[in-house]
Amino acid sequence: MEPFFVGYMTAWGVACAAALGIYARRPASFSITGPGYWRFLFVPWKVTTFVIATIAMTVVAPYTGDHTWDYVDALFMSILCFLGAPWVVGTLYLAIRGRARPRAVYVAVCLWMFSASWSYDLYIVLRDGAGYPSTWLPNIFASSVLYISGGLLWSLDWRPGRGATFSFLEPDWPNVPPSAAFGKVFWYAAPFMAIGAGSILYFVLPN
Repeated sequence: MEPFFVGYMTAWGVACAAALGIYARRPASFSITGPGYWRFLFVPWKVTTFVIATIAMTVVAPYTGDHTWDYVDALFMSILCFLGAPWVVGTLYLAIRGRARPRAVYVAVCLWMFSASWSYDLYIVLRDGAGYPSTWLPNIFASSVLYISGGLLWSLDWRPGRGATFSFLEPDWPNVPPSAAFGKVFWYAAPFMAIGAGSILYFVLPN
């Protein structure tokens, strides 16, 4: 493996280890593992759309013409997206508003990059036993678009008198009331779902 990629893997490995260490010191201060976040995430319409998207991504993976995309990475990257992206998006929004602690922002960025890029890179290196995947850089951008789209999709909600909104806009997020029925947010969810469907079709359909 080229020295650059050895250094790159070492750098992100250290970054992830530091993120785990930061989390381990004060896990209760990270809402991603709190009961409020799991109640916010595991509502019927979110789980249903996650299952449908994951099946679609996993089933078509071997037929995309991209040898780095297979059943395994399509599955685990979908799971990582569902479990972490809403928290990452919400945390980064709070950071922009000056309401997130630096340690939470750091862990969120590492979780984003691990889910959308570094886990994929590591899997390909281990699977193929060769050099670093040549697709590592374009994958960061392509997977990040899907990751952020998923985070926004599963953060959608409806509030009486306000209409469609994102849950992370609520003062007590992620300890928010149960999400509204999917029918109320369907048209707002459609663009985010279209991004995922378009990504699949782009790779599957003949160019």
